[in-house]
Amino acid sequence: MKTKWLLAIAACSMFASCNKEQVDLSGAGATFPQPYYNLAFKNFQEKFNKDAANEKVTISYGGIGSGGGIRSLKSQVADFAGSDAFVSDDEQKEMPATIHIPTCLGAVVMSYNLKDVKDLKLTSSLISKIYLGKITKWNDAEIAAVNPELTLPDKAITPVYRSDGSGTTFNFSDFMTKSDPQWALALGSGKSLNFSVGVSGKGNPGVAGIIEQTEGSIGYIGSEYAFAQNLPIARIQNSNGEFIMPNEESISLSADGYIPDDLRYTISNSSVKGAYPMSCLTWIVVYKEQAYANRSEKKSEALVNLLYYMLSQEAQSTTSKVNYAPLPDKVIKKARKAISTMTYNGKEIEATYAQQEI
Repeated sequence: MKTKWLLAIAACSMFASCNKEQVDLSGAGATFPQPYYNLAFKNFQEKFNKDAANEKVTISYGGIGSGGGIRSLKSQVADFAGSDAFVSDDEQKEMPATIHIPTCLGAVVMSYNLKDVKDLKLTSSLISKIYLGKITKWNDAEIAAVNPELTLPDKAITPVYRSDGSGTTFNFSDFMTKSDPQWALALGSGKSLNFSVGVSGKGNPGVAGIIEQTEGSIGYIGSEYAFAQNLPIARIQNSNGEFIMPNEESISLSADGYIPDDLRYTISNSSVKGAYPMSCLTWIVVYKEQAYANRSEKKSEALVNLLYYMLSQEAQSTTSKVNYAPLPDKVIKKARKAISTMTYNGKEIEATYAQQEI
């Protein structure tokens, strides 16, 4: 028995594991990036926990919509929020200072359920009239004029939208507001809109499920859900008059523009040739000062390490595996600088991955 006890002490000394703290990070928010987060968080845990010098970290993430994620961060229930919409100036007034870290690029797509109809083309004006109830049949003359090569059915259109506060709605409506005056006047942009026609679904999975089950339906969803379920996707007309499909190249082209230092900006309706017009960023939002709500310094270190990892070459290289696009280098550079300003009791937070390109 004594020999076993001495061996246990030696093992503790050698691996410094007996007094290691269990660090649990919890996040909540956007469903749009959830497939990527599930993969990246798993990879981070395996990599970080393999190092005997690190505390053991577990990460949980609940897809409750961008609005719910920001509310969870505001109430200090979550350690970080996933959001496809940046915190507005009005929201920021009610919270401690936040930092926005972009994690990947994606797109909002118009997915539809029409038997034998492929390669549908849509303009923002057509989308606006569908959601405003001004175009109600698929064989409407205005849709047919944009799609002369298609045989469109005499079938009612069922528009589908998000029921929850959503960054997907924010990015979709941001594009629509920029590109169509009727939409801007009637609905505007935001995480939640007052739709008067159509049916609602909760989260991207909910909207995708309704589209898949309802012939004649059309709705806006995160591109990865449409790709994963093999749903038809419409080509959307961009500001150059081109009808573009979302892919890694066309989405990345949308991010080739001005980037503010606080990283709160949208990339929809890009003027770059070949850019997919409903491209978007998604963020992890955290508090700049991490010493709040009795949080430990170890928890703040784990969170900072996670954020650096999300920007690493290793993590960014996996985005395309789950139908997203990697961040441009210039976005990563500004995001890493933002992370470096995070503090615990006013002091810089030490991070294993701060100086590493993983």
